[in-house]
Amino acid sequence: MKEYCITSDDLFSLDYCPGKTLCIGASYVSLECAGFLAGFGLDVTVMVRSILLRGFDQQMAEKIGDYMSNHGTRFIRPAIPTKVEQLEARSAGKPGRYLVTYKMENETEISEEYNTILVAVGRDPCTANIGLDKVGVKLTKQGFVQHNDVEQTSCPYIYAVGDILDGKAELTPPAIQAGRLLARRLFGGQTLKMDYTNLPTTVFTPIEYGAVGLTEEKAIEQYGENDIEVYHTQYQPLEWTIAKREENVCYAKLICVISQKERVVGLHVLGPNAGEITQGFTLGIKSRCTKADFDNSVGIHPTCAEIFTTLEVTKRSGKAVEQSGC
Repeated sequence: MKEYCITSDDLFSLDYCPGKTLCIGASYVSLECAGFLAGFGLDVTVMVRSILLRGFDQQMAEKIGDYMSNHGTRFIRPAIPTKVEQLEARSAGKPGRYLVTYKMENETEISEEYNTILVAVGRDPCTANIGLDKVGVKLTKQGFVQHNDVEQTSCPYIYAVGDILDGKAELTPPAIQAGRLLARRLFGGQTLKMDYTNLPTTVFTPIEYGAVGLTEEKAIEQYGENDIEVYHTQYQPLEWTIAKREENVCYAKLICVISQKERVVGLHVLGPNAGEITQGFTLGIKSRCTKADFDNSVGIHPTCAEIFTTLEVTKRSGKAVEQSGC
């Protein structure tokens, strides 16, 4: 089946328009690719085995799915592909034709035709058969590298950084930072270790999603539902008001630990420039700021980021958060 599929890397080197495209998987790579292909006006479908954006805040993930569904992306869920048949081979300047058979949750099998099949279900570590066992580097059953808190493996003179580390974020910026700090420790006489907590990230779907800290699910799991307060609201960006784009799809929330003076342990924002917003607030989250620190900050009007300085409604209250205008 996989000989007829491509990856996100392949997508950017095609010499033809991908045409009707099936994106298999609900990772950020799959949703980002589906988003920009739909933006080009292509017929795009995302096949989801279970949930969207595993590991991310699920309320935010579902909001992304809703937005994409309303802007040209079709979702099939839950479903698993079982067979791909080639109807016509791809050639220079022209995509192929493939019949994809998939199974729904109720065991019903359905077949549909596509021009391009993109698989984005995650990446496996390529650590087998490269001799790591010869030098004593221990791996997990999945092939990830076991390590200590300074990225040192079980072989003391071998270090590892990035996605290959067991249990660490599979993101490029943390890998770059970890590599810099490792080089400084090994060759510069420094001692600073990589801090893997409160890593900011952004999903560049058609509606951008920025996050730093814990998801709501993880916060409840770690602190208990009774010790978590979530402040949230819908908001309307000024540029969307002028363009008369839809209201009440942009959303922001702060996740706070009540017993710690409402320390903010998670920030999530859905809307334009979410990455830029998240980057700035990351410093505050890493510095253990509280909800009062946000309240005491003066917002810059009319920015999207100012919404975090005026949050008043809690999920616990059940009050409405819909907005109108900017």
